[in-house]
Amino acid sequence: MNPNTALRAAFGIALLTAMDAVIKAQMQQHPFLMALFMRFAAGAVCAIIVVAVLRPARPTRVSLIGNSLRVPLVIVTAGSFFYSISELPLAEALTLSFLAPVFVALLGALILKERLDGRILQALGFGLAGMLVMVWPRLQGGVTGAELGVAAALVSAVSYAFNLILLRRIAVKEHPAIIVLFQNAGPALCLAWPASFFFVPMGSGDLLAYLGAGALGVAGHFSLTSAFARAPASRLAPIEYTALVWASLLGWFVFGEAPLWTTYAGAALIVAGAFAVSRR
Repeated sequence: MNPNTALRAAFGIALLTAMDAVIKAQMQQHPFLMALFMRFAAGAVCAIIVVAVLRPARPTRVSLIGNSLRVPLVIVTAGSFFYSISELPLAEALTLSFLAPVFVALLGALILKERLDGRILQALGFGLAGMLVMVWPRLQGGVTGAELGVAAALVSAVSYAFNLILLRRIAVKEHPAIIVLFQNAGPALCLAWPASFFFVPMGSGDLLAYLGAGALGVAGHFSLTSAFARAPASRLAPIEYTALVWASLLGWFVFGEAPLWTTYAGAALIVAGAFAVSRR
């Protein structure tokens, strides 16, 4: 895999993790459904600006269908994940979402006929072991009141995997700006009516925060989409693990969250997996 492609994916993950932190902060002030809608509405505004500047070719009929099919998955993925970070520390919620690369690699082989060599299987095995170590305290009831957050993170991981597989099919044929536009405008339109029942007044600071989250989301998805257009889904899957670094830092400095020791124990296994997949 080209190093530039890996950097594109890692940069996209960093931007999306920063967006998650902004939305987590906003969900502490606004109803969940309203915050979810505002995230996509702000993203749609930013995506429209990007499309106006880049002026990509109009999407084909096949592209319209493929992008439209992804909209419900995007809503489920984002909705369940944002709910999980409202109930769990940011680093732990991101950790649970790391099950997604396992599903991505397996679905990539089943649906896209991508090759799974021994290094990737070894890396994903280490990653899965790391996830089990991190999840264990939650499964034992070590932290009460977080069960729904754990369940939501697992739902997000599964839907995210399917989402990335569909993205891989579309990304090789469609301009990233069009994909990102659908990925934001579609959910915003679907969520507008239900979110209206939970609307509360917002100040200029809130609007700027949502616009910032929208810009981070658009930039992150644009970078990630570009990477998936250049490399197999199974090759990019382990790069998802870099989100743990950013989530730990943001959780600590922004929300004062100290991850459990099992988070770091599991992270050690994930690093071992990343080393395994990078060996020649």
